[in-house]
Amino acid sequence: MAAAAALEAVAPTGALWGLVQDFVMGQQEGPADQVAADVKSGSYTVLQVVEALGSSLENPEPRTRARGIQLLSQVLLQCHSLLLEKEVVHLILFYENRLKDHHFVIPSVLQGLRALSLCVALPPGLAVSVLKAIFQEVHVQSLPQVDRHTVYSIITNFMRTREEELKGLGADFTFGFIQVMDGEKDPRNLLVAFRIVHDLISRDYSLGPFVEELFEVTSCYFPIDFTPPPNDPHGIQREDLILSLRAVLASTPRFAEFLLPLLIEKVDSEILSAKLDSLQTLNACCAVYEQKELKDFLPSLWASIRREVFQTASERVEADGLAALHSLTACLSRSVLRADAEDLLDSFLSNILQDCRHHLCEPDMKLVWPSAKLLQAAAGASARACDHITSNVLPLLLEQFHKHSQSNQRRTILEMILGFLKLHQKWSYEDKDERPLNGFKDQLCSLVFMALTDPSAQLQLVGIRTLTVLGAQPDLLSSGDLELAVGHLYRLSFLEEDSQSWVAALEASGALATLYPVAFSSHLVPKLAEELGRGELDLARGDEPAKCSRHLRCLQALSAISTHPSIVKETLPLLLQHLCQMNKGYMVAGTSEVIAVCQSLQQVAEKCQQDLESCWYFHQTAVPCLLALAVQASMPEKEHSVLRKVLLEDEVLAAMVSVIGTATTHLSPDLAAQSVAHIVSLFLDGNVSFLPENSFPCRFQPFQDGCSGQRRLVALLMAFVCSLPRNVEIPQLNQLMRELVELSCCPSCPSSSTAAAKCFAGLLNKLPAGQQLDEFLQLAVDKVEAGLSPGPYRSQAFTLLLWVTKALVLRYHPLSSCLTDRLMGLLGDPELGPAAADGFSLLMSDCTDVLTRAGHAEVRIMFRQRFFTDNVPALVQGFHAASQDVKPNYLKGLSHVLNRLPKPVLLPELPTLLSLLLEALSCSDCVVQLSTLSCLQPLLLEAPQVMSLHVDTLVTKFLNLSSSPSMAVRIAALQCMHALTRLPTPVLLPYKPQVIRALAKPLDDKKRLVRKEAVSARGEWFLLGSPGS
Repeated sequence: MAAAAALEAVAPTGALWGLVQDFVMGQQEGPADQVAADVKSGSYTVLQVVEALGSSLENPEPRTRARGIQLLSQVLLQCHSLLLEKEVVHLILFYENRLKDHHFVIPSVLQGLRALSLCVALPPGLAVSVLKAIFQEVHVQSLPQVDRHTVYSIITNFMRTREEELKGLGADFTFGFIQVMDGEKDPRNLLVAFRIVHDLISRDYSLGPFVEELFEVTSCYFPIDFTPPPNDPHGIQREDLILSLRAVLASTPRFAEFLLPLLIEKVDSEILSAKLDSLQTLNACCAVYEQKELKDFLPSLWASIRREVFQTASERVEADGLAALHSLTACLSRSVLRADAEDLLDSFLSNILQDCRHHLCEPDMKLVWPSAKLLQAAAGASARACDHITSNVLPLLLEQFHKHSQSNQRRTILEMILGFLKLHQKWSYEDKDERPLNGFKDQLCSLVFMALTDPSAQLQLVGIRTLTVLGAQPDLLSSGDLELAVGHLYRLSFLEEDSQSWVAALEASGALATLYPVAFSSHLVPKLAEELGRGELDLARGDEPAKCSRHLRCLQALSAISTHPSIVKETLPLLLQHLCQMNKGYMVAGTSEVIAVCQSLQQVAEKCQQDLESCWYFHQTAVPCLLALAVQASMPEKEHSVLRKVLLEDEVLAAMVSVIGTATTHLSPDLAAQSVAHIVSLFLDGNVSFLPENSFPCRFQPFQDGCSGQRRLVALLMAFVCSLPRNVEIPQLNQLMRELVELSCCPSCPSSSTAAAKCFAGLLNKLPAGQQLDEFLQLAVDKVEAGLSPGPYRSQAFTLLLWVTKALVLRYHPLSSCLTDRLMGLLGDPELGPAAADGFSLLMSDCTDVLTRAGHAEVRIMFRQRFFTDNVPALVQGFHAASQDVKPNYLKGLSHVLNRLPKPVLLPELPTLLSLLLEALSCSDCVVQLSTLSCLQPLLLEAPQVMSLHVDTLVTKFLNLSSSPSMAVRIAALQCMHALTRLPTPVLLPYKPQVIRALAKPLDDKKRLVRKEAVSARGEWFLLGSPGS
């Protein structure tokens, strides 16, 4: 028995000895992993591994000792968590001793120490012992890169887990690390070394007398001059090193006396990258410096920054110089001053003013903008700086404005004034008397009003922007100033000569009306009401287009100033009254006039969305009025009414749909519930009691056998119910859904059947899963299947199928796949095939009136990606199996899907789908061609390697399409020819002469936009292969 036990003990030890011999003497690498795995599993202990290595560790040959220690270190790297404290102590003593061994052995010893630095069971004091041994025994910079990296890793590990012990070393630890790092050149190691230095400083390790040495050992790399080698597997970029070193240099004020002279020297150098790095580093330093660090260097820093801004040809240097000046001023502003201390901020700003003021007065105005930028950079740093500079500069600029008579010079000066006024918006002043602009109020207002009356449109634009900023300053404009301002804005809003001025005037009116609603209600709204009345007379007389243009401007002005609840209560009734006047036939109102009023109403509705009270006011005022007008227009009348016809036109109904939808999306659920009861009852029961002027000649029954005019108003019902929040319960939903399904398949009025299908789909999308949803789905499927069989309403049934499918695709409903398959089946239908192909465009695109996120529809993220994954394989398979006459339908459907797919999703599938896309270019359908070209253009830019395999086909097809009858296709083809130049140049050069000759033809195209693209594409092909291209 005893002999058997002895044999069992010897067997594993013998196997271990064999693995050791294979690694050490046989130079095999695999046994190390096997030994580590056996130690983890408990087959051997680390002690047994050491015993098995005994002869190798004592071998007189250094290479053999190195292999033995390497095996032990590799095992420890994988098994360090299993070590006991006692084992760790003995192993560290062993490894420390081996640091004195032959240089062949050192790399393996360091790997072992790295493993031990990760041990949780490391006893106190040993981390310090290991580092002392490394600092004393190892000349780190003579080691290879990998081994130097190992030393940095050991230090990093101990700093993370044994911080207090290392701090006990005091400045000796800092000095030791300086010796380790001194002379490091490898960027991989430098990144780690910079992090260690940053931690030394940020974690309050003692630097002792070695602050300058630590600075020198890191600043010698500044500025970073490193270009990563091509195909660098490590992925280290120059920017990584720059940011890492900057974090070190800007981490402590103690470096300031050494760093600031270095930064000044580099800013003054001729090397662009050094200038940029130095200015950005100065910017970072100002976040941690105080006045005392900057005091001695302020004149030199200012001189360097001033010179760069005045003289540089680089916008980046100028921007970084201004940012550095801003940070310097901010640093001086936030320092707490003692009563007897010198105020460096005032003296610094005085120097800036002294060097910049006189440039503002130069007749040629050559250095005006650089000076203004410097002054504004400093002024933007703090309220104190802003007050100091503005109080000195504003009087000078105001004087210069009046001295110069040319509009372009005045515009320059006013733009500078505007810059200083914008800076004041950053700071708040509790005491009204402290506001520095109060002393210049009258002069500023006078100057702005002069600009607004100047003939120069550019000066007017700057004046409008300045007026907006002045108005944003609290209590700056008096009631008289506001009245004048409103008068100028009113005048500018109707300028015919320059569109920029009136657009800017409208924007300014909207911004100021929010702040001064009373002034705009008192002075502008009455004028606009009067102008609107004149416009009604002009329309009634059928006057010339110029007067009608003023009428449209008036509508835009009314919507622009509707930015405050009190103003909305005045402008909305004006717009609705204007629409009612049209309805009563008091003026000649065409489609464009009615749409213009609806667009103004929609803009007001959008502005009301930010305020719940305004939103409800708009809804309960505008929606009943619009419905009443539409219902009145839908009634049969004995007298012929032009407006009745206009209100029921598709474009006008679409405009009204936008108004009602916008007015509904932001309603609270409680208020929406009040409204939905009235509107659903109107359409289902003909209840007109809530409508204004509700005396109609007959009953309103859009779902009954009424006239087509009433049915067309289902679009307005759709706009309302499909914009409601999902948690609003819709009364009589069961009846409403059945009526919508029936109307959707009514062949007598295509537009109303489409509106009914969209409304049904919009409601279906929002219903929660359950029996009710399943019943409505079954109702729709039955209706679709019945309608798709040969009969009078196949087209309407197809439309219903399309919209129901979209509603389900957006919410990932399980039935969506069945309906999509049904849609794919129709691609082979001779009658519905082309429409089914276009239907894929609808499924993949965003709608504007229903099934929108803004309208609270359930739209799942990445529904397009899911649709692509689920259905494109079937589309491709169907294409290959289809007969020749219906193949274009499959290509069109595929093209629509791919065109609206996010390009990162499409790129991996490109090799398999590209042949089909190229075939789609040969399709005679312009829609297919345009969709495919739109899909291919970004792919040429993002996947040039794949596309270059088909360059011959691409060149031929694009050139053929550049003479297509369709202008849109010609433009897209030429854009693709332009994008082709992004493919590898050697691939394209054989085609260069052919392409240049072929592109000469579209240069003479009758359409300007085509000629423009032809010039751009041909120019790129001309440059192909030339030096520097």
